[in-house]
Amino acid sequence: MNRSSGILLPISSLPSPYGIGTFGAAAYAFADFLHEAGQKYWQLLPLGPTSYGDSPYQSFSTFAGNPYFVDLDLLIEDGLLLAEEVEACDWGEDPRHVDYGKIYESRFAILAKAKARGYARDYEDVQAFCQENEQWLDNYALYMACKKHFGMKAWSEWEDKDIRMHRPEAVEKYRRDLQEDMELFIYIQYLFFKQWNALRAYINDLGIEIIGDLPIYVSMDSADVWAEPEYFVLNEERIPLEVAGVPPDYFSEDGQLWGNPIYDWEAMAKDGYGWWIRRIEGAGKLYDVIRIDHFRGFDTYWAVPYGEKTAKIGQWKHGPGMDLVGLLKKTFPKLEFIAEDLGEQSPSVRQLLADSGFPGMKILEFAFDSDEPSDYQPHTYPRHCICYTGTHDNSPVMLWKAEAKPKDAAYAAEYLGIGDEPYYWGFIRGGMRSVALLFVAQMQDYLGLGKGHRMNVPGTASGNWTWRMLSGEATTEIAEKLYRMTKIYGRLQK
Repeated sequence: MNRSSGILLPISSLPSPYGIGTFGAAAYAFADFLHEAGQKYWQLLPLGPTSYGDSPYQSFSTFAGNPYFVDLDLLIEDGLLLAEEVEACDWGEDPRHVDYGKIYESRFAILAKAKARGYARDYEDVQAFCQENEQWLDNYALYMACKKHFGMKAWSEWEDKDIRMHRPEAVEKYRRDLQEDMELFIYIQYLFFKQWNALRAYINDLGIEIIGDLPIYVSMDSADVWAEPEYFVLNEERIPLEVAGVPPDYFSEDGQLWGNPIYDWEAMAKDGYGWWIRRIEGAGKLYDVIRIDHFRGFDTYWAVPYGEKTAKIGQWKHGPGMDLVGLLKKTFPKLEFIAEDLGEQSPSVRQLLADSGFPGMKILEFAFDSDEPSDYQPHTYPRHCICYTGTHDNSPVMLWKAEAKPKDAAYAAEYLGIGDEPYYWGFIRGGMRSVALLFVAQMQDYLGLGKGHRMNVPGTASGNWTWRMLSGEATTEIAEKLYRMTKIYGRLQK
């Protein structure tokens, strides 16, 4: 990774006429914008199918793609849909925010029409796709078909205990009984990867690489836990004994109770961490650089007894450390990694980060909550780090300014030397001229957006993951200004 810069914009946040961003025309246009602006990286949120709560960090599968991102205009061009069929659906009326309820009601029905027209036509290609992805695709398709059969309940609530427990006889029975639905979910994945591979090739041909997020944990209600429970800390009834979270801190007196099942690291080690190798291999089919969310969980992790209402009660336990991290580096020498190392760090976490060789993260918004030097102030940065104005979990800069204590906002302006230029450009300039290897800002910051434009507020269960960029907001004027700044501070790619 050379000195460079990029923009964080989730696929879901792209404009489109169908309620949510997709792999269609707006994605190609944004890639052109990045190229015009001299940017090297496009950072995304996880691309997996979202479950209850619509969080991309709680997915039905760590391997599968989100059906919502399949572009419908491309399907019309391919003869799989009619324009009037797509236009007849209600995708929501607010172009600024995703209405997940309306999309859920319409998206699978319209994709079923595409499958009815295309499955036989594309049969040979679909079979080749199935063979290439046999390690996860069949389990995922059966899991989704069963969810549909059982009213979209979590697998732990399915009435048939035999299929709930993934017993071989039941698996074969439901595979026969639900074949048509399995074919639908397989075909959707075929379409997802076909469109994504074409888009990724276009992006890469422009000299732009993709940074993708890999949540350290997987969702309890996922094909991953249902099909391979031996890798998780569950009892005989496949109920978690412990779940993931983080303990109380400065930001939350109750901590954060994520509820994901904990890995059985001993079982994974006995298997040579084969599950993780498959997982990273899958992520490598999507991204050029992988940002490992909650990297500290590889060192020590907070385990909360199942059934607790908060994350106050729990204990720190040891993760696999360099045994796993070193294996991943050795197995995937061409992949680059970023370690999400935010929050308080123990000496052992710092040592793991150093031993891994992965760059850690620095958040500019964290630098100005006191007038004392902190590790987040640019003059303290090591070169080998990634600087962000803020991540998807933080306020856009203009919202941060409005929420911050006046003295902190004034201190940031003084530190960054913000004069007559807009406040948010001062933050961007501060990150651009830092020694950090890579600088990334949210697209909201380049647009100068504040209240009402935050992507996620950690610890809240609703109202998140809905923000979208409007058509025409990524202007040539912004691209030209960003290109000039990128060039001035030595981040322009030759």
